[in-house]
Amino acid sequence: MRKFGIVVLSIILFAFAANAQKFTLDKIAAVVGGSVILQSDIELLNAQYVVQGAHPDKCLLAQSLITQKLLVQQAAIDSIEVKDDDVDAEIDRRMRRMTQQAGGQDKLEQFLGKSLIQYKDDTRPDVKEMLVAEKMRQHITEKLNTTPQDVKDYFNKMPKDSLPTFNKEVEVAEIVFEPKLNKDEKEYYRQKAQDLLDRIKKGDDFAPLAIAYSQDPGSAPQGGDVGFIDRNTPFVTQYMAWAFKLKAGEYSPVFEADYGYFFLQVIERRGEQVHVRHILITPAITPQSLDRAKGKADTVYNLLAAKKDKAEVFAATASLYSDDKETKYTGGMILNPENVDVRSTHIPTDKLDAQIALVVDTMKVGEVSKPTIFTDAMQKKSYRIFYLKSVTDAHKANLAQDFPKLKLLAADDKINRTVSQWFAKRRKETFIKIDPQYQACPALKDWSTPSTTATINP
Repeated sequence: MRKFGIVVLSIILFAFAANAQKFTLDKIAAVVGGSVILQSDIELLNAQYVVQGAHPDKCLLAQSLITQKLLVQQAAIDSIEVKDDDVDAEIDRRMRRMTQQAGGQDKLEQFLGKSLIQYKDDTRPDVKEMLVAEKMRQHITEKLNTTPQDVKDYFNKMPKDSLPTFNKEVEVAEIVFEPKLNKDEKEYYRQKAQDLLDRIKKGDDFAPLAIAYSQDPGSAPQGGDVGFIDRNTPFVTQYMAWAFKLKAGEYSPVFEADYGYFFLQVIERRGEQVHVRHILITPAITPQSLDRAKGKADTVYNLLAAKKDKAEVFAATASLYSDDKETKYTGGMILNPENVDVRSTHIPTDKLDAQIALVVDTMKVGEVSKPTIFTDAMQKKSYRIFYLKSVTDAHKANLAQDFPKLKLLAADDKINRTVSQWFAKRRKETFIKIDPQYQACPALKDWSTPSTTATINP
C-alpha cells in the first residue's frame, strides 16, 4: 500500500499491448471528472496480469484505474508534474527488460507487431500518467511522521489475541575476504578487453563482439546496449564519469571497476540522458588468489579468537579488513533486507542466506566462526568469518523487543488511513459515474455520485 500502483509500474511484459486494438471499445466503464475509463482499459490491464500467471479481481482493477484518474486530476490542480526525462528513463527501463525477456529487439518487435519506436510513442501517455499518479500519492503522505506515541497507540489498539508472531531472529556480523588477482593475473584480462576495443576501432562491429565476449548477462544479449541512462542510474562511478564525458560516437578507454574491465561507447546524447553500450570482461578467480584470501582470513580469525571482547574487536576488524562495502562500515553487521529503511540488524532465520544459516546454526551467541568459503548470487567466491551477536526466539509482538517492526506497521497504517481519507473526500468532490457492472463491486460501493447510477451508454 505504501506505493500506489506499484504492480502497474513493475509490469515487465506488455504482452497484450500489441493487440490492444482488438479489444472492442464497447462501452464506458466509468467517468471520473473529465476523464473516461473504457472497458478495454480494464481488459488490457487484466491481460497484463494474466500473462504473468495472475488472475486479479476486475473490481479491483477498475478501482485502481479510477483512483489513478483522481490522483492525476489533483496533480494538475497542485501543479505536480514529472519530467520528460523521467518518463523516458522509465520507458527505456521497461524496454531493456522486455527486450531481454523476448531474446532481442527483433523478436520483441515481432512479438509486439510494431517497432520499438512506435511502441514507446504509444505507451508514453500511459506511463506518464502512472508516474504522475505515483508522485501525487507521495505528495499526499510526504509530511506524515510516526511518533513513539503513534506506535504505542497502534499497538494498544491491536486485539491481544491477534498480536502478530515474529519468527526466530538473529543478529550476525561478517568479515569478507575476496580473492584478489595480482598485477600479472589482472593484466591478462585487461589486455583481453583492450584487444576487443582495438578490433572495434579498426572496423569490427560492436554488437557481435559484445554478444560473443561480454560477461555482463544483462546487456550482452542486446549487443552490449543498456539503453538511455541518466545521472541517477545506479552504475559504478567510473562508468558514469565516462558516460557523461564522451561525445556521441566516442569510446572510453578500458577501465577497471567493481565487476572487471569495461569499455563503453556513447551512441546518443539527449539532454541529461545518454544512450550507451559496453563490453565487460570479468577476471576469473584463480586458485592462487583464493588461497591468498584464505590465508588472510585465517590470520584475522586467529587474532579474533585470542580476544575476550569479541563484539568490539570484531566491529573494528571488519572496518579494517572486510572487502564488503555494505557491511564494512556497519561494524560488519548484516542488515535485514526487508527492513533496510530502518537499518534493522534483526534478521528472521527463514530470511537468512542458507549458507550463513548453516554456519550460524552451530554457533553460540558471542562466538566467531572459522573462515568459511561462500558463494554469492553472482557466483563469486570469498572467505567469510561470522560473529553471532544475538538470538531472539519466536514470540508474540511486544513494544520492548519489537518497537522498530511495530513502527513500520504503524507507519503503514497511518499512510493507508491518510490515503483512504483523501480518496473519500476527493471522490465526494468529483463527478464519478460507474457502469452497473462495477457498481456492485464491494471495492466501489458508494463511489458513484448519487445522481449518476443510471446505465452508461457506449
